[in-house]
Amino acid sequence: MILVTGASGHFGSTAIHTLLENGIPASQIKALVRTPAAAEPWHPLGIEVALGDYDDYASLIKAFTGVSKVLFVSSSDLSHRLSQHRNVVLAAKEVGVAHLIYTSFQRTTESSASPLWGVAESHLQTERWIEESGIPYTFLRNNLYLDFLPAFIGAEVLQTGVIFVPAGTGRISAVLRSEMAEAAAKIVLTPGHEGKVYSFSHTESVSYETIAQHLAALSGKSVVYVSPEVDVYAKTLAEFGVPAESIGIFSSFALAQASWELDAPSTDLATILGRPLTPILEYITNIYFPTQA
Repeated sequence: MILVTGASGHFGSTAIHTLLENGIPASQIKALVRTPAAAEPWHPLGIEVALGDYDDYASLIKAFTGVSKVLFVSSSDLSHRLSQHRNVVLAAKEVGVAHLIYTSFQRTTESSASPLWGVAESHLQTERWIEESGIPYTFLRNNLYLDFLPAFIGAEVLQTGVIFVPAGTGRISAVLRSEMAEAAAKIVLTPGHEGKVYSFSHTESVSYETIAQHLAALSGKSVVYVSPEVDVYAKTLAEFGVPAESIGIFSSFALAQASWELDAPSTDLATILGRPLTPILEYITNIYFPTQA
């Protein structure tokens, strides 16, 4: 039995559909969701649904019972992620899960000096807890989702003619979330991944300067990249009504890009998928020029 957590989210649901497409019977898949409403899409497919919450240890024990492999999709609740992840690891150990596949985080700095320490710290601790638990594991260290890149570039970039991000000259190796989820499912499907750590980064890296040049060439308009001071960036986002918590996250990721923290090309993901990854600039073209894709 395979259990996928976060089954109502993009990553978890893509992983489950990949398992089905690769011949895993629905009767061998269990989806963990928090609410009955989130369970509804899985019932017609014959997939068992477990109602559970990372904050509810008893619900995790019940959900994990009888499960051999768990695809553990990390929590998006930054304020409570440490305690939630602790619950998951302890519950998996208590019921005897045979293999824990954890979606961790790509980083080059493992200290508070990292601009992304607020994000990375809980992942580092979770990895340590999993290692100490004795559960056979696989760590998937995910880079920035390529799906989030348009939020940094701006929806109106072709109208404003400016990419406004304090990322300096840094490059990023962002990858589509769907490709990461598909690869995670393939790891669940195949043997030999225990004790392995995979870097789910792109095989290429791209700068915002390159993206600006690409958009300009496709549009025939002027598109420039401006890297402001981070306080100016934060103030500008606030003026547009962006919530303070979101400003903090965007700023941290921008500074991480400026520090080259997310410039970490790797062949791991492409190798597991058995095909080239969607090129970063191709994805940008699809978003901003869908008729030219």
